[in-house]
Amino acid sequence: MLDLASTIDHTILKPDSTAQQVDVLCAEAAQHHFASVCILPWHVSRAAALLEGTDVAVCTVVGFPLGATVTSAKVAETVTAINNGAREIDMVASITALKSGMHDAVLEDIRTVTQVCHDHGAIVKVIIETCLLTHEEKRRMCSIVTQAGADFIKTSTGFSTGGATVEDVRLLRELVAPSVSVKASGGIRDRETALAMIEAGATRIGTSSGVLIVS
Repeated sequence: MLDLASTIDHTILKPDSTAQQVDVLCAEAAQHHFASVCILPWHVSRAAALLEGTDVAVCTVVGFPLGATVTSAKVAETVTAINNGAREIDMVASITALKSGMHDAVLEDIRTVTQVCHDHGAIVKVIIETCLLTHEEKRRMCSIVTQAGADFIKTSTGFSTGGATVEDVRLLRELVAPSVSVKASGGIRDRETALAMIEAGATRIGTSSGVLIVS
């Protein structure tokens, strides 16, 4: 039987989210045994302290939400987050570089952050923002993320023009290597949608509606 809670990254990334909301998020995650809490970098130390001794990982975002910061900045963000207690890093790929045909630069950006994560015992999920990509660009990103050695490919930030779709999740699952998992994120607000994403091949669900989904 599927343990749906263990697939959920319990998320709050709104710019106006408060420390008090993060406290509630962490308590809910511990109660329901979610995979992680996914929070803004500002709150990583707080969440790590609250979740110490639980089975819930602390996840944060890097290069968020545009992916347009330079690689050295993403590395600095990553190292700081890990030092503060993050064990999972959701980095945004450089969409602008991809759209400019700078495929080697996109690969190097992801590979560099991935290496830093792995050197520190953290996992990395690469957000490709599927809603902004053509079919060919999605194919290209699947190849790049695989080559970079990342742990996950992730559909969306939830801050662009669209979120996860079943069709995109299925496509990503088909195109990335078996060593790369798929995280569906953006617009997943009920149990039916979450289960559809898992059926399509996702093993992680990013959502701010985790409690509603498992209830």
